[in-house]
Formats: sequence, structure tokens, C-alpha cells
Amino acid sequence: MTSPSPRVRATMSDVAAASGVSLKTVSRVVNGDGYVSAETLRSVRAAIDKLGFRRNEFARQLRQGTTSTIGLVLEDVADPFYSVLTRAVEDVALEHDYLLLSASSAEDSARSRRIIESFSSRGADGLIVAPARGTDPAFIQAELDAGCSMVFVDRPMPGIRADTVLADNRGGAAVGTAHLIANGHRRIAFFGDAPTVYTAAERLAGYREALIAAGIDPVDDLVIMDPPLSDRNAEAIDAVQRLDDPPTAFVTGNNRWSVRLLRHLKERGIRPLPAVVGFDDFELGDVLDPAITVIAQDPAAMGQLAAELLLRRVSGDERPTQHVRLETRLIARGSGEMPGPFSGR
Repeated sequence: MTSPSPRVRATMSDVAAASGVSLKTVSRVVNGDGYVSAETLRSVRAAIDKLGFRRNEFARQLRQGTTSTIGLVLEDVADPFYSVLTRAVEDVALEHDYLLLSASSAEDSARSRRIIESFSSRGADGLIVAPARGTDPAFIQAELDAGCSMVFVDRPMPGIRADTVLADNRGGAAVGTAHLIANGHRRIAFFGDAPTVYTAAERLAGYREALIAAGIDPVDDLVIMDPPLSDRNAEAIDAVQRLDDPPTAFVTGNNRWSVRLLRHLKERGIRPLPAVVGFDDFELGDVLDPAITVIAQDPAAMGQLAAELLLRRVSGDERPTQHVRLETRLIARGSGEMPGPFSGR
């Protein structure tokens, strides 16, 4: 059995041959540039329809010095937080006739570098990047010096002067922890991502600040900092639960940790569930019993603002760099309002 021949795209030369006119005349029709007679216009358009010709936008844009393309490099585009952010960036890009390329770094600095280099080599006009831990600032600076505009989102890039859009990670975690304290909890555990991740470190700091502000000494045994998909998660949760004085409440540092904790507690048959405040909202969190209280970010606003800032830079805007920190909000649904041992005291 022979393989089918690959489909070959029709070219302007094919259209010119089919309509019996010059290549320059076809170019005038395709680009709407210059006069052609009505009869010639009909003939060329008929050939275009018959051959299925499509203008090569990439080649045209390269001739104009732009690809009208921007890149988006995130930890994981499948993460619910990042998927909403991606859609917001995409909406802004399409509104301005830009194409969006997106890819996941998987928190791997080498992979992130390959993606950034690939997008840049393909002529992307600018990039929105959530820097993977371990990203080399010298590499990023070299890309900027070469003319690639960048905006950092969700995490800053230390030592680099560029627009940055973040959430108030520290403040949000502090509010969530203080909320549990106000509801009578003193033994509050914190489960977060690896401490080398900027957002995880900031949220841990906010948790500790809230405890100290309430006169509660932070306890290291109540803190687990590990990627939420690690094989060690289950044992870590069990170890905290087995403490002589176990926690009565939990703060989870991201939506994946929230799901990981709740699933594990269910598997262990622990009912009722302890008090929980999760950082990041997540699908179905509002329909659980009890519904999960969360510190909600606004990934759509974050993505929209990052895209708008990038397109301004791409267009030549040279105003001072902007560092935007978006507020979070507490959504009380039940799990964070469960009374603790010190409730009413």
C-alpha cells in the first residue's frame, strides 16, 4: 500500500499560471495593493478559489519585520489557574490580531530555556513568562538585550528589569490563616509547594506572619513543603495527622495541594473533615461538603494585564517598568468556618 502524497499548498505562481496573468498582478489582488481591471480581478479570484490558495501570513509579516506572534511560557498549561490565565492572554492577543504560542516548562529551567529560545528563534515579538525555578537571569537578560520584549507573570525574575504581574501571595495566605485563627484554631498546618518556588515561599511567609501576629509560635512539624504530586505526599499528611497534638485546621498553598489533601483524607475515612482554607479556587470546590473556603486569585485579570503590558512594549512603549500586585479575596464557603477548640474564647 502506497502512502498518500503530501498535500502541496498552491502558490501565487500557480494562481498566476492558472489565470494567465503576471505574478505581480496576483500580488496586487491578494494584498489589495494597486489597480487591476474588474475582468482580471474576477479571473484571479476564480483561480484562487479553484486552487485553494491562502496567503502566507508568516512570510508577509517577516517582510514587515514582525510575526504578530507572542509566546506564553507557564509551569503547566493544564493547571486550572494557568488555563484561565492562558485564555485571558489569548483573548487579548486575538483582539490585537496576534497569534499566541504557549508551552509548559514543567518547572524545569532547561526545558523553559529551550522553549524561550524556540519561540524567539521563530520570531515571536514578545514573551510572557512564569519563570521556572533555577532560571538563569543572565540568559533572560541576553534575550532582552537581543530585542525580545518580556513580561513576567505569577513570579518575578530576580535581577531583571521588566514588567511583572503578581498576586498578593503573602497577604492572601496571611488572611486565610488569620481567618482560621479567628474561628478558634491554633494548631494550623501548612502544605505548600517546594520552598524554592516563589509563590510557595511567599504563601508560607504569610502563614507564619499571621500566626506570629496572633501570638502563636510557628511549628516546623506542621509545615510540609513538597510538590503536590510527589509520592511523598501521603506519608507527609499521615505524619502530620499522627503528631501528639495534631492540627485542627489546614492551609493549602495551591489548588493541587487542596485536592491532594481532600482526596487523601477521604481515602483514610476521616470524617468530619478538618477546617481547610485553600489558596486558589478549584473546580467543584464549592459543591463539596463542606464547601471549601479559598483565597481566590484572579488569573483572568493577571493574564489580561500581562498581555496588555507586553503588547505595549512590543509597540515601542518605553515608560518605566511596572510591577503590579493584584489583590486576592477570601471566599468563605464552610470549611474555613468550622469552629476550632478555642472558638468563643
